[in-house]
Amino acid sequence: MVSTRVSSSWVSFVCLSLVAVFLPACQQAGPAPEGASEAPLPTASASAEVAGEARARATGTQGMVSSAHPLATAAGLEILRAGGNAFDAAIAVAACLNVVEPMMSGMGGYGTTLIYVAADREVRFLNSSGRIPAGVDSDAYRAPTPNHLENRRGAKAVATPGNARAWEVLSKTYGSLPWSSLFAPAIAAADDGFEIDQRFAFLLGLAFDSFPEHARAFYGRDGAPLEAGADLVQKDLARSFRLLAEHGANVVHGGEIGVAIDQAMQVAGGFLALTDLADNEAEWWPSIAIRYRGYEVHTAAPPANSFPALVRLGMMSQLDPVALGHNTPAFLHRFAELTKHAFWTRLRYAGDPEVAPPPLELLLSEEYWREQVAVIDPERATPFEPPTAFGETSQNTTHFVVADGLGNVVSSTQTLGNLFGSRIMPEGTGIWLNNSLAYSTFEPPGNPMDAHPGRHKLSGDVPVIVLRDERPWIALGTPGGHTIGQTVPQMLINLLDFEMNLDQALAAGRVSFIEPDQLAVERRIDEDTQEALRQLGHDVRLVDSLGNAHALSVTYGEDGQPVAFYGAADDRGTGLAAGLP
Repeated sequence: MVSTRVSSSWVSFVCLSLVAVFLPACQQAGPAPEGASEAPLPTASASAEVAGEARARATGTQGMVSSAHPLATAAGLEILRAGGNAFDAAIAVAACLNVVEPMMSGMGGYGTTLIYVAADREVRFLNSSGRIPAGVDSDAYRAPTPNHLENRRGAKAVATPGNARAWEVLSKTYGSLPWSSLFAPAIAAADDGFEIDQRFAFLLGLAFDSFPEHARAFYGRDGAPLEAGADLVQKDLARSFRLLAEHGANVVHGGEIGVAIDQAMQVAGGFLALTDLADNEAEWWPSIAIRYRGYEVHTAAPPANSFPALVRLGMMSQLDPVALGHNTPAFLHRFAELTKHAFWTRLRYAGDPEVAPPPLELLLSEEYWREQVAVIDPERATPFEPPTAFGETSQNTTHFVVADGLGNVVSSTQTLGNLFGSRIMPEGTGIWLNNSLAYSTFEPPGNPMDAHPGRHKLSGDVPVIVLRDERPWIALGTPGGHTIGQTVPQMLINLLDFEMNLDQALAAGRVSFIEPDQLAVERRIDEDTQEALRQLGHDVRLVDSLGNAHALSVTYGEDGQPVAFYGAADDRGTGLAAGLP
């Protein structure tokens, strides 16, 4: 279990309230992994149904929050209880995750946020992934440039962070509480500390030796990384949040924190400059959607690379998953084949919509789905032939969902890129900077996903909101790098085809295509099925987990107003779903 012992009076109060008020209506994941396969994840014999029914369901009547850490979930609930709406609560959750999951997301990162605005009956996409720094030289990431591989991960991989700007835009456009009040939970947790768990300690141990000295000073003790059970106090980060609360996002995008970022980039030899920060804008885009089994499935439009997830769902709409059977070899083989094709579409068609927009009219058409499904060999895996090379896979991201009693919904994925991002923390800020450009595609030079100076950064996040009868029914998402767009359709198929509840849909075993031509299969999928996939020609690579999803659903009364909320947190992580009674 994740400990919530802290010295902060605010956080202590919220945690006690969570236990006393929300425990009957919340879901806590099991013990955190202790290593690369730490774990005791559910075994192959544990079915989705057993895993889902074994845990209490998260319920509420006034709202729901599910995030990757109990303190972040508590922060969102506290904002809802204070009269804030889902948009206010989402900002508080994101800020608190910056503190309690500093390796995953934060002010130095970027993300993809999908919202439903009840007053307007509209789904919108808020893009905080920003643009590639104007001074980037993409040849720095390719041979024969010396250290070109290192350049893909360190200072030269830092792209313009956009989360703080997006939080501010969300607050100004739709928020109901004062901006400064939204950061009290994050400031308290950073200032007074919180107890780290085994998962945090393990990840910290992986990265600690690459930290700058000023970061090792508080992430460690006596020259060694903090261990599970230790309190992590982040005074610099607390000060940065106070500055953000007082001065707004301009403090990051040109002000005091921005100057510190600029200086750190100059010292480290990065491309990001103060002008990139000052020019950053959070952009509103319409969502994109398809109809699947009678439901509207919405996700982020380009410049996000979310469209392949809809391609996968569209191709599955041409099949009968129920007849194939859930997670049978026949079902997983077909999904593996079509997911490879959707991966191909990402490599072939992804692009900045201002320069090379993906042909969504084609890719999201039934005719295209039928054509592609028709060429799947039901008896044999087909080798993957990419149109170009592509990037890496990462679990180092976070996702959360929030809903309020008015019917507003937020589904947001935020990240630093790799674990602790670029491992660069401007001194005095407590903020880790992303290494977003590591997820560009560098070969061949000039391809649509190369690191083009000044163009939109093409994120691969897939936040989803599903509409039923023109109202939000489900919101979900997951971290997982290039596996995100494959995990999300599998969860949706579990919900929409197999009629699982949220817990079951998230707990069910998953597969994912992995470069260059492997099929990652979770160990919770039974061994007979694993072997059957090998016999069908798949290069099976067993993994402990794919993703760490969060989801909620909403039910409505006869007047069309929300009357009940349900939530779920993936048992692969240490998160919490909890509702407001």
